[in-house]
Amino acid sequence: MSNILIIKHGSLGDIAQACGAIQDISESHKGDQIHLLTTKPYFDLFKKNPHISNVILDKRLSRLNLIYLYSLMKNIKKYNFSKVYDLQNSSRTAFYKRILFPNASKDIWSSTETTLPEGTTKDNFDKDSVLSRFDHQLKISGINTNHTLCPDFSWSPSDISQIKNYYQLEKYIVLFPFCSPHLTSKKWPYYNELINMINEKLENKFKVVIAPGPGEIKEASTINALCV
Repeated sequence: MSNILIIKHGSLGDIAQACGAIQDISESHKGDQIHLLTTKPYFDLFKKNPHISNVILDKRLSRLNLIYLYSLMKNIKKYNFSKVYDLQNSSRTAFYKRILFPNASKDIWSSTETTLPEGTTKDNFDKDSVLSRFDHQLKISGINTNHTLCPDFSWSPSDISQIKNYYQLEKYIVLFPFCSPHLTSKKWPYYNELINMINEKLENKFKVVIAPGPGEIKEASTINALCV
């Protein structure tokens, strides 16, 4: 039995999109232990994922924090991973590769860079959709991609009966209008118009709900929806 590492940081949307890839990796490594390196917001969430054996916390502190970096690398190395699947494909995870497996090919470290199509630059490749990039990366790495293009996030829900009772939510529609602070270009500006259309078409029979994070409360006040 080998230890396999998957790396996935990012936003909740990124996490949801990676679920199919994670499932395919797990099913291709039956009998192995699947470990996942992620950040604090998703540490407990990933513990619920049936395709993951163990979750490792990455606090994502500054690379100049040598004490933390040493501690994290030491923690990762103790598992003696036989293969790493980098589903984050960021400059930070490329930095981790240079420390952990500096000369590794796709046979050891699967990432965009190690599986890049011949004659294609990473900048051009990154213009493809996230799911198609995962699909290519895993296929080149020898993984059968049965679920990558159709990720299943159904394992993630929690019991929200108390919230539903408190806000008297019988029929409701949840919208997710927020985005990462550094990716505001991805933000769709017409949620209020959409909400008006929903209320009109459905004759106000459904409550439209949003659930902002701590840094999104002010923005949430500009959206015509119930904030929970």
